[in-house]
Amino acid sequence: MRFFNFTTSIILIFFLFLHNRCMAQNWDINLLKSINPTNPNSTYWKTTSQSTYFLPGAVAVGTLICGLANDSETAKHHSAELFLSIGSDIVISEVIKRSINEERPGDKYPNEVFVNGSTHGRSFPSGHTSLAFTTATTLSLQYHKWYVTVPAYLWASSVGYSRMYLGKHYPTDVLAGAALGIGTGYLNHWLTRAIYKPYRKKSKE
Repeated sequence: MRFFNFTTSIILIFFLFLHNRCMAQNWDINLLKSINPTNPNSTYWKTTSQSTYFLPGAVAVGTLICGLANDSETAKHHSAELFLSIGSDIVISEVIKRSINEERPGDKYPNEVFVNGSTHGRSFPSGHTSLAFTTATTLSLQYHKWYVTVPAYLWASSVGYSRMYLGKHYPTDVLAGAALGIGTGYLNHWLTRAIYKPYRKKSKE
């Protein structure tokens, strides 16, 4: 019951952000302009943004290798769960992006929002942020250790900030991406636990 209540809350929050996009565009763009500099060329923020292209997959592959090397069913399960979270998050995010097809802030406000490279269309939600948060959520649910959870969410939050700094997304894109990523992480954690449970019981017999 807790899982379904939490997931429902995440979905409601996600659509609330979508509603706010229509009703409160001014605060959205004003906050973005306060974060986005005239020349967004920070190597740190560009690298942070680009880390979503390899870090989630690298963690999943590394966990799988450890599981195979040590014959650890738990590590194999964690790897499968993270792969599932990554894959489903990418698909869901892309479907929403294509359905809404929101114009990027740099295209809509070319003289007010500055980008370090051309990116057009499909602004809502932020896919980078969503992927980062689904990775952080999955890891935190798997390990339940502060030294995993805190760095994971700090990284995910930094990715979200980097997307605004680079002029790629509105704040509501980032917030919606975070909500989507967290919801996807919880959903896949619940699904993989349900799938893995019979095998775990059998291994203990």
